[in-house]
Amino acid sequence: MNIKNLALCASAAMVATLFSCKTNPDQGGSKGSSNSSDAVNIVAEGNPEVAEVTGAPNVPAPVGTRGAKKWIVNLETTEIEGIIADSIKYTFWTFNNTVPGSFIRVRVGDEVTLNLKNAANSVLPHNIDLHAVTGPGGGAAATTAAPGKTASFTFKAINPGLYVYHCAAPPVPMHIGNGMYGLILVEPDGGLPKVDKEYYIMQGDFYTKASTKAGLLEFDNDKAVAENPDFVLFNGKKGSMLGANMLEAKVGETVRLYVGNGGPNLTSSFHVIGEIFDNVYLEGGSTVSHNIQTTMIPAGGSAIVEFKCDVPGEYVIVDHSLSRAFNKGAIGKLKVTGDANPKVFKADKVVAE
Repeated sequence: MNIKNLALCASAAMVATLFSCKTNPDQGGSKGSSNSSDAVNIVAEGNPEVAEVTGAPNVPAPVGTRGAKKWIVNLETTEIEGIIADSIKYTFWTFNNTVPGSFIRVRVGDEVTLNLKNAANSVLPHNIDLHAVTGPGGGAAATTAAPGKTASFTFKAINPGLYVYHCAAPPVPMHIGNGMYGLILVEPDGGLPKVDKEYYIMQGDFYTKASTKAGLLEFDNDKAVAENPDFVLFNGKKGSMLGANMLEAKVGETVRLYVGNGGPNLTSSFHVIGEIFDNVYLEGGSTVSHNIQTTMIPAGGSAIVEFKCDVPGEYVIVDHSLSRAFNKGAIGKLKVTGDANPKVFKADKVVAE
């Protein structure tokens, strides 16, 4: 086994240990059992602070080695017109005016008060179901808010992992199909291992028809029931990670992608052309696999993938159900800059894809 593989195995072992363990109530940093009751008993210290949340592809700062704290997360549900592809407009339903919704980052033992405001000009009630929450409807039952109203609830983060959240107001497929989904990361005690770059990517399938307003598309329920989308997109827009919006890294850096699939229907075959995932946190949970080419992400699920950038170039990010990538929009790029590495890859000519 070579040195790189030994290092990867050691890193992955540490990742698996971190995600599978909870902190003991004394906050001393020692590891307890994987029983979630350990996390329930962790005391969240201090006064509540407003948590940083970010729009894709950005993520908030890592939690590091801090202890458990109290947080306030503010989200607003909106119904807005935006660009879905080229100059085509679509009526999106969102959390914080973005598709996907804002990335939320906490740690095991944190106490989170989530305030959900439904914009006054919304047509329908909205709510939020966070898959990281243990409680009725993942919070949906407590947060259903009519237009212009705000609802709140408080939860304890007791299971580490990467989790989807979405609107669960009826009709649920319509709310999700219009873009109402996002990710919440619950880091383990001690935080995740440090990497050089982190990005947020979320796939969704969109079912459209012409609206009564000229030049505007809206949700098509018949296409959704038939599971026949017009668009399959990363981060809610065709070209969201192309051109000036490409993700960036340098040779020698390790990249971590937090990848979610809002659905509402399709399973993603997530792949980065020309890279191999050194570590994959399967379905966003505690099991870490290695040397993976493509990882399956179910609707309403997630994965965390990590890889080291060894060679410069443009790396194409796709759903490897390739008609979705090349015909429906599920495609992006990672641009890696730096010195060539002929020991890994050597070619007389490289044509940009």
